[in-house]
This record gives sequence, C-alpha cells and structure tokens, in this order.
Amino acid sequence: MNEQTIAAIDVGTNSVHLVVARPTPHGPLDILAREKVSVRLGSGGSDMKQLDPAAVERAVEAIGYFAGIAAAYGAHTVAVATSAVRESENPGLFLDAVREATGVVVDVIPGAEEARLIHLGAISAVPAGPTNHLIIDIGGGSTELILGSGTEPILTRSLKLGHVRLTDRFLPGGVIEDGAVKKLRKYLKSFLAPTAAEFVAIGHDTAIGCSGTIENVAAIAARLGGHKIRTIDNLVLTRDGLEAVVDDLVSRHRPADREPVPGLDPARADVIVAGAVLLRQLFKSLEISEMIVSPNALREGVVLDHVSRRAGDTRALHHLSDLRHRSVMGVAERYEEDLTHAEHATDLALQLFDRTAVIHDLGEAERQVLEAAGLLHNVGRFIAHAAHHKHSYYLIRHSEQLLGFTEHELEMVALVARYHRKSAPRSSHAEFARLSAPDRRTVKVLAGLLRVGIGLDRSYRRAVTAARADIDDEQVRITLDVEPGADAELELYAARERSPLLADALGRAVSIDVAEEP
Repeated sequence: MNEQTIAAIDVGTNSVHLVVARPTPHGPLDILAREKVSVRLGSGGSDMKQLDPAAVERAVEAIGYFAGIAAAYGAHTVAVATSAVRESENPGLFLDAVREATGVVVDVIPGAEEARLIHLGAISAVPAGPTNHLIIDIGGGSTELILGSGTEPILTRSLKLGHVRLTDRFLPGGVIEDGAVKKLRKYLKSFLAPTAAEFVAIGHDTAIGCSGTIENVAAIAARLGGHKIRTIDNLVLTRDGLEAVVDDLVSRHRPADREPVPGLDPARADVIVAGAVLLRQLFKSLEISEMIVSPNALREGVVLDHVSRRAGDTRALHHLSDLRHRSVMGVAERYEEDLTHAEHATDLALQLFDRTAVIHDLGEAERQVLEAAGLLHNVGRFIAHAAHHKHSYYLIRHSEQLLGFTEHELEMVALVARYHRKSAPRSSHAEFARLSAPDRRTVKVLAGLLRVGIGLDRSYRRAVTAARADIDDEQVRITLDVEPGADAELELYAARERSPLLADALGRAVSIDVAEEP
C-alpha cells in the first residue's frame, strides 16, 4: 500500500463520491481519480429516518467498486457518511452491510465536522486569502455554511436543508404543483433567518460554493448566458445569472421538461429546482452578490485532514491535535466548574493508561478518547449536580463545538465520561449495548482508569503528583507520589473505592498505595 496516496469516499444523501489523491510538497493535491455514483440513499421528506434497503444495496455496490479503484492505486481508504446516515434510525443496516461486503469501515461524521472538512477542501482550490470568506455546500440532506478567515473556520452551521429533502417535501417526484414553489420559498426564508443573521453580522468578502447542485446551477447559468465552459473550477455565479436559472427551471413543471436545459445533469432533473431555489434564497438571506465555484469539497477535505493527522501533530497540550484540543478546551472552559481539577485528574488517568498499556493493549486513538473524556467528565454539572454524569454524556454527544471527531469517537468520549461515576457499564444501558464487543471493553478500561484518576484528586488539592503501576499475572499495583507534607488519605480512600471497574476491565486485582518516602 502506498501510504501517501489516499482514497476518500464520501457517502452523501444523493450520491457516493470517490477521490484518489496524494499530497504534493508545496502545491495542491495531485488528483489521480474522481468517480461519482448516484444512489439516493436519503429520502422521506423532512425526517429521513429510514434508509431504504434498495438504496443501501446501491450504495454498497458503489463503495465496493470504489474500493477496487483504491486498491488499484495502492491507496489507503478513508470513508465518511453524512446527513442520510447520520439522521437515520437504522444506520447499522448500512454500516454493517458495507463492512461485510467490502471491508470498508465508514465513519459517520457530525454536521459541524462535515462543515469543517468542507472548508478545508474548498479553500484548497480557491484562493480565499486572509479576509473573511463564506462557503456554502448544498447536499441532498443538509446544507453546510462556513464563515472562515485564512485557513481557520470561525463560524459553522449544518442545516437540515438539502435538495433531496426539500424535493420530497415540497416537489414530490420533482413535479411542480400550483403554489409549491411559493410555499418552498416562504419556508426557506423563515428557516434561514436566524442563521443568516449570525453570518451577516460578521460579514464576508468572498463567497465560495461547492457541491454538485452549485456546480450544476453555475454551469446552467453560464450556458444560458451564452458562454462555453471547459471546467467549473473557479467559475463565477452572479445573482443575475442565478435568477435566470431559477426562472427557467420553475417554468418547467416536470423533470422531463427540464432535461433539455443546457448544462443540466439529467440525473438532477427532479431535484435541481429545489436546489436552485434554496441557493437563490441563500444569496438573498446572506447578502451574496456573486459566488466562486470550488471543485473541491468534503472528500478533498478528508484527504487533507488525513494527511495532516498522519503527520503526527502533537504540539498541543495533552497531545490532542490542535483542533481537537482547542474544541475540547473550549467546551470545558464553558461548562466545567473546576478545570484545574479536570486537567489534573486527566493527567493522572493518562499516566496510568501509559503504565498499563502492556495489558490493555490500547493505542493513541483510545488515549485521545480518554483525554477528551477526562477533560469533559464534569461538564454535566452545568445542567444539574444530580446525575451529572448522564448530563455530561448528553452535552458531549450533542455539542456542535467538538470538532475533529467522528460520530463514533464522540460516542466513545461521551460514554467514558458518562461512566466516570455511579453505575458501571451494563448491557441494559442502550448506548453501551449498541457498541461492538471491542468497543465495550475499551469503554470499561478507559472509564476504569478515569475513575481512579478522579479519585486521586478527590480533595481538588493536587496532593497526588504522580501515579505509577507495576503489573504481574494477578495484580496491578499502583504506587502514588504525594506532595511533601500533604495528607492524601482522602485520595487513597477514594481511588480504592473507585477501582473495581478497572480491576474488572483488566482482569486483575488493583492495589493502590502511597510510595514510601526515601
């Protein structure tokens, strides 16, 4: 396998995309292959709760085909799924089918993470410059809005507005009935108003659009304007050009009537009206005069992000990536009552993670889950002290500020935080029961370590300065270094009381004692 070549698969609501690329030393990605297959994985109007088995079969077939292309290039494959899978009540139907049929593991990414990756990909193809830029990506199930400055996103929103979702709700089958477009426009104006106000208040200098809908609308606008185009890369879509496209499309009431439109992708004939009307309202609500089309989006962002992670960015405190660390600390600073305690307890848990690695056999990915969970374990107290461990799970799981994590990683972080106190993980707990057997063991190990780490700072005085562990076939002996003159009896008692979960997870008795003074 060529470790430098990445195959990114993007499983969207409308289509499954592939890009095979490799980084270059001082320039853009070297794109080796691009493929797209329309599968219509998402459907069902406003909720999109169920994945259609026939669509799942089409998507699995497409991913299998893409996996073969990736193998031909010797590429490392990274696959992500967005709105349709993210919102479905039966994601396992799809994820399990893909893994069993193709061997590809698909990560479901949260909306905020999708927006971040889109930003990363889009600005890799359009010179956004140091000023504020607005990026819009219209998908089948959701629309991502990103306001960035330089290479950093400063405001991201993922909205449940997509061309497939809106078509199903307002224009079933792509047919325009009397009054349907008016109802759609009224709905979009109301839906977009609160989010648009946030973005307009900050302002932007450049608008960038990506995704098939925007590319296709821009191509139609160019053809209607009498221009011949060889590529959509950096094509400019003006407000007047967009108005002309919308007027033309809404005058054609059936998909078959739209197929002759110059520049239109025939596969989009049924959903292009909803997409174009949505884009027109975005132009109005966000005060856009013109938009530059970027050929790069989510999948290129996935490649760039994966390349960055492989580079081993460990500069940040606690060794999380800069992005993950910033977002975790941002949430912790907002909700955590005593961040100093959370940091110290986390450090002690991480010391024990490193010292017991020989028996738990977990790696850097799991270490980062423990770290994030430790820093966030008490955020639930922001809601209520009673059952705050459950509130911590909820806040972590539903936060839009935790960037750089997949849905699965967020679930693991949330569960480890949830089990930092009270009941041990049980099969009767629905969220825990849904995990695979290896993931259930990982949660037990990490939560066990975190419980002991928290116990070792029970008085919030940082009396315990370090924790070591010696291991044999029957026992894990934890030895503590204590601040000279400090009384660590409460810490010793609390850590011992909290150790049974760790003992169960590691399959050994756990003893905890203070080191003898030299």
